[in-house]
Amino acid sequence: MQRNSLYFTAPREAALVREKLEEAQPGQLLVETRVSAISPGTELLVYRGQLPGGVSLDSTISALAGETGYPLKYGYAAAGKVIDCGPGSVRGDWLGKAVFAFHPHESHFWARPEELMLIPEGLSFEQAVFLANMETAVNFLMDGQPAAGEQVAVFGQGIVGLLTTALLSQHPLASLVTLDRYEERRKASLEAGAQASLDPSDAAVLEELLSQLQRERVYRGADLTFELSGAPETLNMAIAGTGFNGRIVIGSWYGQKQAPLNLGGSFHRSRIRLISSQVSSLTPELSGRWNKERRYQWAWDRIARIHPERWITQRIPLENASEGYQILDQRPGEAIQIVLTY
Repeated sequence: MQRNSLYFTAPREAALVREKLEEAQPGQLLVETRVSAISPGTELLVYRGQLPGGVSLDSTISALAGETGYPLKYGYAAAGKVIDCGPGSVRGDWLGKAVFAFHPHESHFWARPEELMLIPEGLSFEQAVFLANMETAVNFLMDGQPAAGEQVAVFGQGIVGLLTTALLSQHPLASLVTLDRYEERRKASLEAGAQASLDPSDAAVLEELLSQLQRERVYRGADLTFELSGAPETLNMAIAGTGFNGRIVIGSWYGQKQAPLNLGGSFHRSRIRLISSQVSSLTPELSGRWNKERRYQWAWDRIARIHPERWITQRIPLENASEGYQILDQRPGEAIQIVLTY
């Protein structure tokens, strides 16, 4: 059997390869992909060749456990149907089931049952491909722990930033202000529940941010800030917009990108806390009550309530996938979420 697989072959080069599907291992299931989502964050680092060398793409996911280096397959949001069972003791009741997998972009793949998640009844394939990014957004809130009455800022309104904003809007916050360079994302941010969404390139944006956060209240700045822009230089503005003893959750993975960080001036006396956040693990403070399965369940529930499929801006056939990466790389203002169709 042949399958179509997307390979990153060099920086800014992606190619569709027709290749033979490997033989099944005992107990595996064959999945036929219907839709997969392009990650405009980490995946764009892969496309641009900006990942740090000598590290695993994701050691917690078997399909992504290898070290970086071209050519490689990458992607972690595939939804499809189980169409066959390999040899062994796999239960036949998997056949025909709609499933999600943290798997690269390819038309067919074998997976063990524990590597697949059943898509909850009532959710479409297009909704299901948001699971990975919704889980990430849920994890940001678990790490940031927003409290009632807090003033919150979110830098970056790509799809992960929008999902984070939508989750935050369900909390009893005093204010929720977002920032993004692109007008369409700012409009979507207001739809997601932000009270204001600002352009960080405006000359007076910092004062406007502080004003929108504070209003008539006595505390100046953000109690809680999320840096989700993917641009390391944004951290300086995030620090400037965060109040005394505030928290900054750094959800962006910058790869090889670096920028000077101003930790002089008011930072030293501000008692601001910088918090790293990564979805492959849970914050130790919650691990006694939470595990990844419980977090998945909550992420599925939020997908059903928030309807993130409204932020799909392009549906591109797998064979034209390079077009999607070119949009994200060269014209990012045109896209929020791109999905590949099969």
